[in-house]
Amino acid sequence: MPRPKRKAAGPTRPADGARDKQTQLDAFTAGSANVLTTNQGLQIPDNHNSLKGGVRGPTLLEDFILREKITHFDHERIPERVVHARGSGAHGYFKPYKSMVQYTSAAFLQDPAIETPVFVRFSTVAGSRGSADTVRDVRGFAVKFYTAEGNYDLVGNNIPVFFIQDAIKFPDLIHAVKPEPHHEMPQAASAHDTFWDFASLMPESTHMLMWTMSDRALPRSFRMMEGFGVHAFRFINARGDSHFVKFHWKPKLGVHGLAWDEAQKIAGKDPDFHRRDLWEAIESGHFPEWELGVQIVDDGQESELGFDILDATKLIPEEQVPVQIIGKLVLNRNPDNFFAETEQVAFHPGHLVPGIDFSNDPLLQGRLFSYTDTQLSRLGGANFHELPINRAVCPMHNFQRDGMHRQAISKGRVAYEPNTLGNGAEYRVDGAAQGFQSYPEQLEPPKIRRRSPSFDDHFSQATLFWNSQSVAEKDHIVAAFRFELSKVDVPEIRQRIVDNLAHVDLKLAGRVAVTLGIAAPDPKAAAGRLGFRDYRITSKVDEDPTLRMVGRPGGGVKTRKVAILVANGVESAPLRRIQQDLTEAGALCKLVAQHLGTVSTASGRQLAVDHTFANMPSVMFDAVLIPGGASSAAALSGLGEAVHFVLEAYKHGKTICAVNDGVQLLGTLGFSQGKNPELVTVPTVGVLIADGRKVLDGQVSQDFMAAIALHRHWDRLNIDAIPA
Repeated sequence: MPRPKRKAAGPTRPADGARDKQTQLDAFTAGSANVLTTNQGLQIPDNHNSLKGGVRGPTLLEDFILREKITHFDHERIPERVVHARGSGAHGYFKPYKSMVQYTSAAFLQDPAIETPVFVRFSTVAGSRGSADTVRDVRGFAVKFYTAEGNYDLVGNNIPVFFIQDAIKFPDLIHAVKPEPHHEMPQAASAHDTFWDFASLMPESTHMLMWTMSDRALPRSFRMMEGFGVHAFRFINARGDSHFVKFHWKPKLGVHGLAWDEAQKIAGKDPDFHRRDLWEAIESGHFPEWELGVQIVDDGQESELGFDILDATKLIPEEQVPVQIIGKLVLNRNPDNFFAETEQVAFHPGHLVPGIDFSNDPLLQGRLFSYTDTQLSRLGGANFHELPINRAVCPMHNFQRDGMHRQAISKGRVAYEPNTLGNGAEYRVDGAAQGFQSYPEQLEPPKIRRRSPSFDDHFSQATLFWNSQSVAEKDHIVAAFRFELSKVDVPEIRQRIVDNLAHVDLKLAGRVAVTLGIAAPDPKAAAGRLGFRDYRITSKVDEDPTLRMVGRPGGGVKTRKVAILVANGVESAPLRRIQQDLTEAGALCKLVAQHLGTVSTASGRQLAVDHTFANMPSVMFDAVLIPGGASSAAALSGLGEAVHFVLEAYKHGKTICAVNDGVQLLGTLGFSQGKNPELVTVPTVGVLIADGRKVLDGQVSQDFMAAIALHRHWDRLNIDAIPA
């Protein structure tokens, strides 16, 4: 019999159940191609708020969406830190000035006779380990206290606020500011589309943008940088009373920054500028010091501040709540091994001691999960606390066992509690001991994925910061915004940022917009955007001098670097006197010439040269001295490198002192010696012209040092016209 004809081959028909499942999947995919989901495909209802116990309550551990997002983010890079990768650290001690028993039972804050060992790590946030020190960026300021009650980590920054209000947005923020993933550029910089696209859509970032566009993001040195705990924490005393507290580190050398042009040049000349500065200062015995200050707010009185104390994009103005200075931090020893100490140190805001507790700040609450999770990946397992740099100085007892890189050898039969089989080596909870006690705060129902309306004001404190700046600092902020946004290719992003700035100050927004090829700022453009409620608080203060850097106490000339420009024929007597006076005051004087080796003085003595104009340019110094001597002055005036050195120092606002014929080197700046040279402050501030005969009485040195102590002289004439 003939066989029946076979049908043409075609696609295999799925079973009914499989077909229905595929149909449903195709339909869902078509309708939700642009919908955010978890890694399991679950649609995310809110990507801006973590799940909390009430709108101002703590973040809940059950928020699996937050945990999945941050867990994935924490494990993106191995073994370099995802953020704060480039750091520098040092050992030292902390010593309280007085007992804080009224506010906290923390033992290390009680006895002025007790010094608590510390390890401090400074860092940049955005760049990789190989990036430069002087980029425009936030700086980390993390302190590990090795106390008798356990390790306490105060993990903060050099800026008192942050970009975001809820930790669920942290991966988005860092993804935006990191190099763009398609070409891995730019490195350690925020002047690119993805960061400003994100910032333009997050008005809550505006206050932080004002700080990062200011000179705070360009510190002169780690030693001249403030530190802040950022979040509100709690002090708990022995009676169980609670006070909100914000932490401040005040540098004894003053708060000083670099010029933007200077910072860029230093990045090329010495990418390790901050790291080298800290190391050399400690090695030479110039130990950096900070004072610890606290702002304390009575529990229950925080609503009177005029803003929400749980909002990490807000600060407490010092004009409103003064900072109480309660102790000092001294760094007096460099690490023995960079990797073993600075790289392996593991900080965590959840490392607390009795008497200090968290607040419900949703950014802080997310950090409490994220830091441990990060260390598991970066340091290879759960035993990172046993590394020498992380090990507590007090006894440590528990039943945690095994795991990668276990170093402790635990003895005994039992590894659980309670037990009856132990041989005396087991440990139990002592009901009579206090230990750590969480503050028994009343939580408000219901659990909810939403933000408190008290977090909605995004611009008032940005305005406060702007109003508090000096004229020069405002100019620098405008210039920074112009530079950053000029690197943004998409005009709409530039426009959104400028429109947001209009809510801070309309004149500020207009000044930024004028060079960017976009429309004038619209003060109403940012209002009413979906997902953001724009309201303003009634500010308690309009201006706060502590928010500016110019005009604050300068810290003198200790550790300031002074370049002394020399050539053959230099006058030695005035040079020696000023150099001696500066050195006795703690300044570091270096002779700079065209070549290494020696130069001859007018009297025939030989002076050893420390640096050349090529290997140590003006950006590496804080001030310039040009001694007298006709031959020396003539040689330097004919040397382009020397002329550029002085012009550049002038442009960057640094103090310059010229003695006798040394004034010839200022000729390009329009200064001449005149018939009767005397010590004068010329119309352009910070430039001193001295008669060598008057140097020996010490007055020239005193005036020179007083000018250096002001750090910079930004109000100079024609500073923008200087070709340097």
